[in-house]
Amino acid sequence: MEIEGKIATMIDPSAILNAAILIVDDLLPNVILLTRMLTAAGYRSITSTLDPCEVFQLHRENRYDLILLDVMMPGMDGFQVMEGLKELEPDGYLPVLVITSQPGHKLRALRTGAKDFISKPFELAEVLARVSNLLEMRLTHKVLHNYNGALEQRVSERTADLQESYLETIFMIIRAAEFRDNDTGAHQRRISYSCRELAVRLGQSKEDVDLIFFASPMHDIGKISIPDVILLKAGGFTPEEWGIMEGHTLIGAKILGNSKSPYLKAGAEIALNHHERWNGGGYPNGKQGEAIPLTARIMNICDIYDALRSKRPYKTTYDHLKAMEIITHGDGRTMPEHFDPAVWSLFVRHHQTFNDIFMEQSV
Repeated sequence: MEIEGKIATMIDPSAILNAAILIVDDLLPNVILLTRMLTAAGYRSITSTLDPCEVFQLHRENRYDLILLDVMMPGMDGFQVMEGLKELEPDGYLPVLVITSQPGHKLRALRTGAKDFISKPFELAEVLARVSNLLEMRLTHKVLHNYNGALEQRVSERTADLQESYLETIFMIIRAAEFRDNDTGAHQRRISYSCRELAVRLGQSKEDVDLIFFASPMHDIGKISIPDVILLKAGGFTPEEWGIMEGHTLIGAKILGNSKSPYLKAGAEIALNHHERWNGGGYPNGKQGEAIPLTARIMNICDIYDALRSKRPYKTTYDHLKAMEIITHGDGRTMPEHFDPAVWSLFVRHHQTFNDIFMEQSV
């Protein structure tokens, strides 16, 4: 019903007769004749000027629905006026009806952007028909343009609401993980900022940067299924316990999978793959190289660095220099060849930035 009402407005004769019209001609008799023709036909808002240089300011102030523009004028011809008007029409619609007595000017005028033309000497029927047709077209264009703008605003609002809902879900998931282990909660927060920093330095798009910022804290969500006796165990794990711990990747992907949310989809991808290694020695699927999603490759090195810096039931903390020594030279368990070389190189080059993030987000 709303669209039907707008269509009715497009073709409403009173709207056409109330449209704002500007007549531009350097000859006063032409201006007077056109004004009388249009006034007699019922048009109520007619302005005129003999000076083409005034057109830009007049149109900027009044945004005319139609400009009747003479082509041959001294100082500035109609073609120059049309070129200048294009800069004032952000929607790309040039509401110009050209006035000319030269057949060769008609095609050039249309190519320059005019919507139609009327010939000199003026014929009343032609003038009124072309003015009416172009005003109906112009008003239709304006209504559709405004309607599309309103529609885009609604879509934007709905998208923002949907994004807020997605993020609320993410924060609830993260709080569930924090409930199990406070250190893990702080780890997730730092990981979010580290992954975003690395994604930016890798030249990722704003959308991809935002995606990894919100998705990366969910990487260990599968640990909520790990029994406390294992998750909080002091000291090393038995092979069986390591098998259970490694299962958090599959469980996390299952928890976050099958969602329409792009954040949860990215979270599932990261949860599944963030312990894979560039050389194929990771888990759960032994992927290697670029078969590992880039989000997980970014996550992997940020996760390792933060884990080295963090206190865990089964390990003590390392300072920044020690953590970087392990990442750059290896300690047997962690080796440089475990990481994507491009990601590793950027991380090492900007290592102090990641130390700053760790310190700032640990407060």
